[in-house]
Amino acid sequence: MRKTLRFREDGTFTIVQFTDTEFCEPDDEELQMKDMMRRIIEAEQPDLVVYTGDVIASNKSPNPAAAFRDAVSVPEQMGIPWAAVFGNHDSEAPDMTREQLHALQLSHRYCYAIPDPPHVKGTGNYCLEIRDSHRDNTEAVLYFLDSGSYSPLEHLRVGFYDWIRRSQIEWYTQQSYRLTAGNGGVPLPSLAFFHIPLPEYNDIWDFSVCYGNKLDRHCCAPWINTGFFASMVEMGDILGTFVGHDHGNDFWGTLHGIRLCYGRTTRNAYLDQPFMPGARVIRLTQGERSFDTWLHLQDGSVIRDQPVHAPTGRPVQAGMPAAAE
Repeated sequence: MRKTLRFREDGTFTIVQFTDTEFCEPDDEELQMKDMMRRIIEAEQPDLVVYTGDVIASNKSPNPAAAFRDAVSVPEQMGIPWAAVFGNHDSEAPDMTREQLHALQLSHRYCYAIPDPPHVKGTGNYCLEIRDSHRDNTEAVLYFLDSGSYSPLEHLRVGFYDWIRRSQIEWYTQQSYRLTAGNGGVPLPSLAFFHIPLPEYNDIWDFSVCYGNKLDRHCCAPWINTGFFASMVEMGDILGTFVGHDHGNDFWGTLHGIRLCYGRTTRNAYLDQPFMPGARVIRLTQGERSFDTWLHLQDGSVIRDQPVHAPTGRPVQAGMPAAAE
């Protein structure tokens, strides 16, 4: 069966982003989280559910495969298309690799992820096209990238978290060129999903007006900037990026026409202050080069207007930020 994503008759396409669910083994907290996820899906009626990494806490789970199946059981049982990218906690267990996780997600009936392209770093790099509601024209594109786990150069004191690699950027630009050419030379409205934020997330908070919360001390981005953001600007297709990783952050800001967005953690934020879990909702409209987004929280409340943060600059630091989540 060919799995095809389409805009609805009213021209909309809605995505619910769950992030950092960190399923481990069934307990009351996970049962409550699944109930929340089900209620959010029922209320928002998404066309696609996206998990942006740390789907499971594999190093704490006695059965990582079972934990992953449990994590995606809600959209799977509801018959809702879903897809996932992986985070730093997904493949920490010695008996669960990213390749195994990707094969596991592909085995599910309602998973719309596709196999990896050859010769591209990481696991879970793919793009999904959203078709016209009636015809077979591609009207929008969703990119999914593996942002890795931990810095391969940590022994040289080069950061703590991994980064999107050169082969992934080349793969993205090739896909973008192909799709743009197929659209008469006009870039298609696109979104990108990955787990670890880009270094530019720190820049927008420090130097631009943002909307939402930054309750973690730092945006735990890699210390290496491989130019993925520059490639997105050059290609002109991606309107927004969506990440997780930092459980206490849910803000978004715009840099060079691209909205850099955090999701809202779907599990406990591990903070010393209240921060209700939930999801980010994203809505594309066919024919428009923009999107709407809002938060849907555990108590059913919907936040469309997040608090404004004015830029305060960046203090001079002797060292780089410490690792966090």
